[in-house]
Amino acid sequence: MPGARDPFVDHVCELLASLGPVAARRMFGGWGLSVDGMNVGIVAWDTLFLKTNAETEPQWLAAGARPFVYEAKGKAMRLHYHTPPDEALESPALMAPWARLALQAALAARAPAKRARAQKAPARRAPR
Repeated sequence: MPGARDPFVDHVCELLASLGPVAARRMFGGWGLSVDGMNVGIVAWDTLFLKTNAETEPQWLAAGARPFVYEAKGKAMRLHYHTPPDEALESPALMAPWARLALQAALAARAPAKRARAQKAPARRAPR
């Protein structure tokens, strides 16, 4: 947990440990949480928000999740992060299914970026 000095952030990193080592880094007055270089969550206002997407969001909403919303230039901005159920904050076992959903969303977000970079890469010529 490099960089994690906040007790709640340390607790969250332990809860998400089923995904592997969790890196916590300060960002925008909160914390960014990543696994293998992929953003899986954020801690803002002493609240954990995990990564979601259009495919996983219905499961979060069915569990009563709140979306991550902040204000910028007088407008409410919403990111693809939601709170896990309160009981998931009690143990790594209860958090594991939510952590897996967050990782699934992070992997899905990474895939289009990799494809886009591959398409922009110049074609390599065979050596003469």
